Amino acid sequence: MAVAIHVEQLQVSYGDYLAVNNVDLQLKAGEVTVIVGPNGCGKSTLLQSMARLHRPQQGRVLVNRHDIWQARPAQVAKQLALLPQTPEAPGEMSVLTLIQFGRHPHQGLFRQWSSDDEQAVQEAMAKTGVTDLATRSLHALSGGQRQRCWLAMVLAQQTPVVLLDEPTSMLDPGHQLEVLQLVKGLARQGKAMVLVLHDLIAAARFADHLVAMRAGSVIASGAPREILTSDLVRQLYDIEADILLSPDDEVPVVVAKALTAREVA
Repeated sequence: MAVAIHVEQLQVSYGDYLAVNNVDLQLKAGEVTVIVGPNGCGKSTLLQSMARLHRPQQGRVLVNRHDIWQARPAQVAKQLALLPQTPEAPGEMSVLTLIQFGRHPHQGLFRQWSSDDEQAVQEAMAKTGVTDLATRSLHALSGGQRQRCWLAMVLAQQTPVVLLDEPTSMLDPGHQLEVLQLVKGLARQGKAMVLVLHDLIAAARFADHLVAMRAGSVIASGAPREILTSDLVRQLYDIEADILLSPDDEVPVVVAKALTAREVA
């Protein structure tokens, strides 16, 4: 598979704080890459730098062999889309209007709204199950419904690379499964899907490529079956866990061990 995103020696700071430290990654089209790690380890900062939102102090990000910091923002917006952890929009905005914003990178002085745009919006709403919400205001929706609408907006952008920061955080288990299955399906259609997740069990099940971060560095990277071990879980989260295999498909399942009274104290 072709490399869609190539991260080279990326170093990102907030003032004197080094958030991402010399990260190298090759993320492929047609795969789901999931970035995991404890809070504050640099996962979201890495994703933001890959989306051209946070300029690195060192290194570069190539999307389909083009340096995103050497390209115009409009060009980058046609190559990758980002759903941030806490997206914001006016509450009175309708669902349809929000999703139509996903087509903004495709508009221009000589390129106005077209049947292709309309089809992209309708397909995105259908895939995320929000078609029936089109005329409703965002403020009238539940958190999970709003999250699916934001995801629809990103899908309407129709980019080969999609970056999602905690896309299932506000969803119930049923909708979490739907979103992750949708992500898997989009990867099988050739997109490079890159997610930040806290749920290690979901990450192991849906990731083709698992990236584990701690303190701004990548400490393991590869297929979940190859890298997900009790030792890795201990390094990431300072907990003891057993790694079992699902009887149906032998996907790794993390079973955390209960903390002792002394450890809790």
